[in-house]
Amino acid sequence: MKALLSDLSLHTVCQSARCPNMGACWKRGTATLMILGHVCTRDCRYCAVATGRPDAVDAEEPGRVAEAVHRLALKHVVITSVTRDDLADGGAAHFTRTVEAIRARNPETTVEVLVPDFGGDAAAVATVLASGPTVFGHNVETVARLYPEARSARASYRRSLGVLEAAAGSSDAIIKSAFMVGHGERVEEVHETFADLRASGCEAVCIGQYLQPTKHQREVVEFITPEQFKAYEARAYELGFGFALAGPFVRSSYFAERVVALRRAESLEAEAPAQ
Repeated sequence: MKALLSDLSLHTVCQSARCPNMGACWKRGTATLMILGHVCTRDCRYCAVATGRPDAVDAEEPGRVAEAVHRLALKHVVITSVTRDDLADGGAAHFTRTVEAIRARNPETTVEVLVPDFGGDAAAVATVLASGPTVFGHNVETVARLYPEARSARASYRRSLGVLEAAAGSSDAIIKSAFMVGHGERVEEVHETFADLRASGCEAVCIGQYLQPTKHQREVVEFITPEQFKAYEARAYELGFGFALAGPFVRSSYFAERVVALRRAESLEAEAPAQ
């Protein structure tokens, strides 16, 4: 995997964010490819991705991403990016070109996009949706109260909900989000976040344990028990999520293909003749 990524000059969030699942996912031949470079314009206090002035957009990157998907023979691919507040559209057009390149080279592959908030620009969200992703994801990352402590000053909990709502209201894509616990949130705040996500049209949610990537990021406040993760997952289903996954190492792209499999099963069930 490392050789392929190096050969095609591509980045993964697995490496840049120091994901704890990198070994397990790479062994399965899956990875979340990160477009628009590897330098973010925001400085969220939990994230290990580099912050600074990004390089110019690489027009050849979509083609290389499509080639990587082909070489890996991926049935499902997740495409994410750093946040690019320096771009007028936040990188939305580049997302679209990437999805289109993947589809042209790999017509059977389902594509999941995990996008930044685009500054709340509904037109940017529409641009990405126009490429027809199977799954549209945007992470709220943490509960509302902890945004000032954990996130960049440019981030907004309500804006993130608005991104999901805009996508849900204008697309057949599966709408997905994720957030981490262990930042000091209360159980009732997690439940409130679930409710906010459902009200925004979110159908799938992933909840994982925050783990301090390096000594430069904020410290873990609490390690959540396996029993509490099970309770969170059960609560999500009670609130109407079609897919929920909670656990210490769960991240938004972990076993991402399961969401698509669930939607296919639901479609087959709906099409089946009544007995």
